[in-house]
Amino acid sequence: MTCPCKSGKEYPQCCAPIHKGEQAAKTAEALMRSRYSAFVLADINYLMRSHHKSTRPLRDKKNILNFAKSVTWMGLQIVSSKAGKETDTEGWVEFKATYLENGRPQCIHENSYFVKDKGIWYYKSGEHK
Repeated sequence: MTCPCKSGKEYPQCCAPIHKGEQAAKTAEALMRSRYSAFVLADINYLMRSHHKSTRPLRDKKNILNFAKSVTWMGLQIVSSKAGKETDTEGWVEFKATYLENGRPQCIHENSYFVKDKGIWYYKSGEHK
């Protein structure tokens, strides 16, 4: 299976090891891609684990899961990234995630902010465009 993150790699060699906790995302963009794949696969536990504890939406867990399952994910486009490399401690990734909701095309366009805490990348917040 090709990875849902649209990297062109197979899922077992791309986001699967990150989802399973076998390896950590090396960059903010890798974490962004793994989170998109987790939405496609409705992996709510990974979405919660990869969300920084200071902003983790535990109360919305069920709603996030229901949303992820209720739409048809169409694709991910990385628009730009700033910092977020292996040696950085913060980074930003602007992306567009497209999906169908009730047969209508939709798009999440966000500039996401990521932080590295104790050597692990986490999603911290996002600004919708």
